[in-house]
Amino acid sequence: MADNRVDDFKELIVWKRSMELAKAAYALTKRLPREENYALADQIRRSAVSIPSNIAEGYGRTTTKEYARFLSIARGSGYELETQILLCVDLGYFKEEETVHTLCLGKEVSKMLTAILTKIGNG
Repeated sequence: MADNRVDDFKELIVWKRSMELAKAAYALTKRLPREENYALADQIRRSAVSIPSNIAEGYGRTTTKEYARFLSIARGSGYELETQILLCVDLGYFKEEETVHTLCLGKEVSKMLTAILTKIGNG
């Protein structure tokens, strides 16, 4: 179920911002120690990729209810990503200042998803 004002999910601002978020998260994972490549790094990447992927998949669905479900999953993945980044800070893998941009993007995307969900009656 898509917003009639755009013809393609790639035109959605929330999708564009979530793609930026995914790229920022990938950049952060390059700073993790090698032993985290198949643990935290992989989990961070999966969470980050899940956000724009679920926005796109939801956009392609036929009902508002399905669209909302995928947007909700995307929002949940954003919270998961935030948690993983904060854990990395707590573990000393990232300095807090290294994460500011990524965490701000995540909050922005989350607010956009919440606004869309509220607008379509599923917030």
